[in-house]
Amino acid sequence: QVQLVESGGGLVQPGGSLTLSCAASGHTLNYYAVGWFRQAPGKEREGVSCINSSDGSIYYADSVKGRFTIYRDNGKNTVYLQMNSLKPEDTAVYYCATDTDYVLFCMGASEYEYWGQGTQVTVSS
Repeated sequence: QVQLVESGGGLVQPGGSLTLSCAASGHTLNYYAVGWFRQAPGKEREGVSCINSSDGSIYYADSVKGRFTIYRDNGKNTVYLQMNSLKPEDTAVYYCATDTDYVLFCMGASEYEYWGQGTQVTVSS
């Protein structure tokens, strides 16, 4: 049974930083694609960042390039999303996702079967 648990969300002022964690059980993350997605109220879920399974290549949405960093700790079976210079428009519920099959496009939400419960990030003064 694959389970993902996100943590690390919270309230932060604009310009601040947060690091989100995605811990897995029943599944070894370093063998498979992992994505971070977010969904703001009234908006569709969007891809934020991901690690491709085939070659470990990393992708970022244009809106977060230069501010967010995705990385994984294989020993802890955890993927992180370091978020710096946060803006109010980053406010959303953040989800991590993975799959046990090959993922063609790791920024596509429809590629993933397994999702965490989400963690709220609020950027406000």
